[in-house]
Amino acid sequence: MQTTLDPEKQKLAKQYSRIKRRLWLVDNLFSAAYILAWLFFGWSIALREWLTTITTNEWLLVAFYIAIFGGISAIINLPLGYYSGFILPHRFDQSNQTLKDWIIDQLKGLAIGAPLGLILLELFYLALRATGGLWWLWVAGGMLVFSVLISNLAPILIMPLFNKYVPLGDEHKELADRLMKLAERANTKVRGVFKFDMSKRTKSANAALTGIGNTRRIILGDTLINEFSLDEIETVLAHELGHQVHKDIPLFIAFGTFTTTIGFYLASLGMNWVVGYFGFSSVSDPAAFPALMLILSIYGLLTSPLDNAISRWRENMADDYALSSTQKGEAFASAFTRLANQNLGEIDPEKWVVFMFYSHPPLGERIEKAKDFATS
Repeated sequence: MQTTLDPEKQKLAKQYSRIKRRLWLVDNLFSAAYILAWLFFGWSIALREWLTTITTNEWLLVAFYIAIFGGISAIINLPLGYYSGFILPHRFDQSNQTLKDWIIDQLKGLAIGAPLGLILLELFYLALRATGGLWWLWVAGGMLVFSVLISNLAPILIMPLFNKYVPLGDEHKELADRLMKLAERANTKVRGVFKFDMSKRTKSANAALTGIGNTRRIILGDTLINEFSLDEIETVLAHELGHQVHKDIPLFIAFGTFTTTIGFYLASLGMNWVVGYFGFSSVSDPAAFPALMLILSIYGLLTSPLDNAISRWRENMADDYALSSTQKGEAFASAFTRLANQNLGEIDPEKWVVFMFYSHPPLGERIEKAKDFATS
């Protein structure tokens, strides 16, 4: 039976989206104010000078500076993170997570992200010290290597730390067979179809194709399996396979590397001015880190509409592939209508909102496209 859009949930979806955008704005304004305070009040240089009384080792200076600068920011940001990550989803009935589990997730994220981030920053500062004016090129190359590695290793090393992934058993054999055949038709090798316990955190539903090469696998949230029909799940997964067919993963990595390289190059020009203006010893001075963060954040904000536009273009192509490969327009429309209801997805956001924030076409456009396909 065709799923219909719930008008009440659309009202909630608009309200939910509006609040999340406001929180995004508050978060960005706070981050900018925090960075500017460190620069203009002289806290950054004062911290570096104090740290040099403890150690002159360049590696330790970077580690201590980042730990203090980042640690204070994380503590101040904790109330906002708690509200946006725990209170708000519960308020809109989008979360199943207990406070204990939310805290455990934050601690896991810190345990993984802090050492990994520190290693990357240490390598970043090594490039600043060792490669002179070409540091931006070396750092961009390093980010490319990191992107490929993390895409390959995350499904087997990081994601299982947060969710339990199990192969679909006999209970869902028909679904697994369908999806494996769909992958074969797309000439995409996968290691299997896995279910993960999405419901322990959220009421939302999702599916994905994760990993690259020998770690690629199909993953389905248990919320998707429990609430969606086989045809609907098939169309959702066909969309993900569309990205493989159109070689979107290497395209996104290549485009991301290009924009990242431009960003680091512009940052290198900006930092040459920043060093003189604020009196830092060099670009590799840890005290200059907040200025570098600010420059890269502004660049990211300015280029995000372009990134989103490229993403929406490729997502549109993946939708076209899903419809043509399954020939199930009604199931596609029903699936994305169900997603709008279940995930509180806004179907008709304002154009400026799509321009600024949407990496996918609005759900309303995707549903109408599927309906048109079904009747053509």
